[in-house]
Amino acid sequence: MNITVEKQPNCIATLRVEVPSDTVNTERAKIVSGYAAQARIPGFRPGKAPKNVIEKKFQTAIVEELDDRLVRQAYDEALRQQALKVLNFGIPQNLLHNSDGTLTFHAVLTLAPEVQLPEYKGIAVKAPSTEVTDAEIDTQLDGLRERFADYTDIEGRAAESGDLAVIDFTSTLDGQPLEEAIGKSAGYLAGREGFWLKLDDASFLPGFADQVAGMNVDDAKDIALTIPEDFPLSDLQNREVVFHVTLKGLKQTVLPALDDDFAGKVTGGKTLEELKSLARRQIEVEKRRRIDDYKVNQIVEHFNSMVEFELPEDLLRHETQGQADALVERGMKSGMTEEEISAQQGEIFATAGDQARTNLKTNFILQEIARTEGITVSDNELVNHLAMIAQSRKQNPKKFIKDLQRANRLPGIRNSMLVGKAIDFVLEHATVEETAEELPTTDE
Repeated sequence: MNITVEKQPNCIATLRVEVPSDTVNTERAKIVSGYAAQARIPGFRPGKAPKNVIEKKFQTAIVEELDDRLVRQAYDEALRQQALKVLNFGIPQNLLHNSDGTLTFHAVLTLAPEVQLPEYKGIAVKAPSTEVTDAEIDTQLDGLRERFADYTDIEGRAAESGDLAVIDFTSTLDGQPLEEAIGKSAGYLAGREGFWLKLDDASFLPGFADQVAGMNVDDAKDIALTIPEDFPLSDLQNREVVFHVTLKGLKQTVLPALDDDFAGKVTGGKTLEELKSLARRQIEVEKRRRIDDYKVNQIVEHFNSMVEFELPEDLLRHETQGQADALVERGMKSGMTEEEISAQQGEIFATAGDQARTNLKTNFILQEIARTEGITVSDNELVNHLAMIAQSRKQNPKKFIKDLQRANRLPGIRNSMLVGKAIDFVLEHATVEETAEELPTTDE
């Protein structure tokens, strides 16, 4: 076969193929012989029909099978000759049977990027201690008490820090209703009725709760705030919005006593000491998980700062869309409306694009580490992994695996397992420094 490959930017290459006439004829003869041996043609005994009759009756099927065989052979030959790492061979284009008996076509290939690995053993990472403190247990138990709290009205005084304020509010920008001024949805900033607000600086917008403090029930007040520059809605960043607030009610939180009765209520009969032990174990498990994630994130940042290479545009586009879909789903689960999500579409896709690029770079780097270190995922490991997933979902393992196979999802799952083994390898060989710093907060 005459095969040429022209590499282009962004992991693209054009494969051009010419299959000699003798190869075409040999493959055609094999296919025709196969049909002749099995075909049932009226007037002829099985396997005795002339080949010209077979070729005429099954012409379309023979040509389709011939093209498929020759294309696959050409792809295999291209891999051998050019040492290519092909992610997608694409669809053959301009596939022609020429008058001289040759077959020609070309295809646009998507190649894996060329990755020059940095040093990946001995990467320095920091991690806080997994020790669980009494303060962390108290915080966990306080959160549990808040879930079972009662709320009583506050009468005879003004709002104070720590109260729960029930407010109605609208908002304006430059004297116009906020959404009219910016020409799009502003979400919760546009206004709410019966909005519960805990009076601390972590609630709503910085400075808002401080200005509600001091108000009495039925008081009305205009609160002017400059929207922070990191606010998700870029149209409002660094602009002054006026909130027209009416205080409709004040409430205080009444927490249940932390005793054996409370512990028994929330655990089905355990004592307070048993509840504390349970809380300690849960905190330790979660802290270990978060520390592992923290170490992985440091390694990802290290790799992405050390290595640059081109990424396949199709993969990047697909991964960006997937990340954007995940951000939208997360936003909807957190209570965002479709209008709010639509208003932040540009920011969502910018964030999704950055995350997609990081994900793909990391994936290719870890795949290259796995190749270099001889890390693989065996068929048994894959089957056992899928069987455990099926069991957790209470599904029949054989049917579950067969469905994944039909959907062509097994290669992706195997690759995810391979990447996981590679990151475990890097973590095992990392240099871990224990630090007194707290784990960074997450947006989850």
